[in-house]
Amino acid sequence: MKFGFYPRLARDGIRKNKRLYVPYLLTCVGMVMMFYIIHYLAAMRVLNDMAGGRTTAQMLGFGTWIVMLFALIFLFYTNSFLMRRRKKEFGLYNILGMGKGNLSRMLLWEALIMGALSLALGLLGGVALSKLAELCLTRILHGTASFDFTVNLEAFSDTVIVFMGILGLIFLKNLIQIWRLSAVSLIRSENVGEKPPRANYLLGIGGLLLLGAAYYLAVSIQSPLMALSWFFVAVAMVIVATYLIFISGSVMLCRLLQKNRNYYYRKNHFVAVSSMAYRMKRNGAGLASICILSTMVLVMMLGSASLYFGEEDSLHARYPKDISIDIRYLASDETLGYSEEKAETMLGEIRGVIDGFGVVPKDEQGYVRTYATGLLRDGTLTVNPEQVDQFSLNTYDDVCNLIIIPLADYNRCMGESETLEDNQVLIHCVRRTYDDPVIALDDGTVWQVRKQVADIMDSSDAAMDVIPSVYVVVSDLQPVIDSLRAGIKENLHEYDFQQILSYSFDTDLPPKAQIELIDAIRLRIRDMDISGEAGFYSSSTECRAEERDDFHGTFGGIFFLGIILSIVFLLATVLIIYYKQISEGYEDQSRFEIMQKVGMTRKDIHKSINSQMLTVFLLPFATAVLHTAFAFPMVQKLLALFNLRNTGLMLVTFGVAVLVFGLFYALVYRITSNAYISIVSGAREE
Repeated sequence: MKFGFYPRLARDGIRKNKRLYVPYLLTCVGMVMMFYIIHYLAAMRVLNDMAGGRTTAQMLGFGTWIVMLFALIFLFYTNSFLMRRRKKEFGLYNILGMGKGNLSRMLLWEALIMGALSLALGLLGGVALSKLAELCLTRILHGTASFDFTVNLEAFSDTVIVFMGILGLIFLKNLIQIWRLSAVSLIRSENVGEKPPRANYLLGIGGLLLLGAAYYLAVSIQSPLMALSWFFVAVAMVIVATYLIFISGSVMLCRLLQKNRNYYYRKNHFVAVSSMAYRMKRNGAGLASICILSTMVLVMMLGSASLYFGEEDSLHARYPKDISIDIRYLASDETLGYSEEKAETMLGEIRGVIDGFGVVPKDEQGYVRTYATGLLRDGTLTVNPEQVDQFSLNTYDDVCNLIIIPLADYNRCMGESETLEDNQVLIHCVRRTYDDPVIALDDGTVWQVRKQVADIMDSSDAAMDVIPSVYVVVSDLQPVIDSLRAGIKENLHEYDFQQILSYSFDTDLPPKAQIELIDAIRLRIRDMDISGEAGFYSSSTECRAEERDDFHGTFGGIFFLGIILSIVFLLATVLIIYYKQISEGYEDQSRFEIMQKVGMTRKDIHKSINSQMLTVFLLPFATAVLHTAFAFPMVQKLLALFNLRNTGLMLVTFGVAVLVFGLFYALVYRITSNAYISIVSGAREE
């Protein structure tokens, strides 16, 4: 045979099946574009000079792995639709004298043509749109973009390597299928119905139980830390349960409809139900895939958009005051230990710097505290490091930060006049609850919980840490520190139970002036540290205006990555719906042709198809909304780790996400259903 024979045969095969290959090619192109763009953005030098840019780069780097993994799974999945349609053609070639080796060469050329087109068009589109993506990202991050057009060679070469590998694996899979099947099997593959799975009712019940367990996890977990631990477990349970329910449900639905003679033996329903029964397992798996992808899009939109639009809420929760200063003293060191005289000296110096800027501090809070990480369960608080470090997944709910504050400081900062006995405490919990009337400590001390207070001083430490916090107000701080240190002296570290002087306040200064003020305060604290006149161990200073850009970078990066991944999942959803319609249209073509011969009109065909599709395609969307609604409490807990607790914003975001995706879903349904109708109603013309 001439050299050009197989390339020409491959081109003809692609051209004759363009209705199948064009969407597949467009999806490959889209995946290549997305991978290159994310890789390009992750390696942008401009991110290094942008506040929060390094965090964004890390998230985008993680996104490249997600896109690569998803592309591998999804392209394998969609290729199965192509091969199912082409097997009959390959079987005919085999009968007409082409051996498996000849078919393999033809497949190789098809793979080379599709691969070359995918990479060429995908990289061309990726390079062309990369600058637009860069401008969008810098806009979201409130940064300044450079207008130099560049091509990232590393991103370019990695994209080529990754997708050559994926398309190569797909070719090997197709090759194995062709070699394993006989010519007769290849010809009949499209016309072989599916047997219902065994133990169908058991699969359905198992799926419902698994889904119920996942829903229970989502709504019952109260701790954000536990939500983080169990989130992916719940996701896996929902995915498996959805497939089981849709596959078994498809079978049971077909059986019930076929038993209902008044429904089944009608021209609007007979062909539709028999077609569903003919491919019951594949129909259920396809609908489950659409449902899972739709759920992923909704959850992605809910989480990333809520974070982005709730950025200021999160920022103010993390930094309650414009400026916050912590001075740490070692409890075990006389030179670097805390004393009221040192605290007054330090506060005097800080106020001197503030006065030098002509600023009158507003809503000042100054107090002393100590902290430790412990396990709080069944009324007992364990702060012994040896035991705390051995916590496991089952004890995540018990882990907490213990923050102890003296009563005098609490009353002064909160404007209260509470009184306590020596063994009485006030408590305030962040990200957890505690209802026991007492707290027993390692050293044998038992605190009586006199009252749970609704609010506490500046809780930026609690907002920063993913671990829940319990604030305890005691009558006198120093005896408590001494007692706790004595109780764990064998595992005691010199840095345990540091005393921290906290001072925070608001100002009327613009952001730039606030940053200048905090820089001046840092400089004075550093000078005092160098001279040794302050006698403290370490210090930390925070300014909300200074940290705002970092929040823009982090939340903007999450939002941008959410947009990119949502687009990827939307592409996948569209392609699965399209291939489901097209492949089923070709399979149903002969059935509708027979029904036309016995008197079924085109109008009847349209009614039958619309009835079937409306029922079938509403199920995945409705189930996806249900999944997302049950996932809402768990997503809410996860967003609380970012200090976002604006439930109203999240509900509005959820509603908008459902509305936008619903309109998009309806549009895709309409376009793909028209393609299905054109195939089956045009059976005679084709």
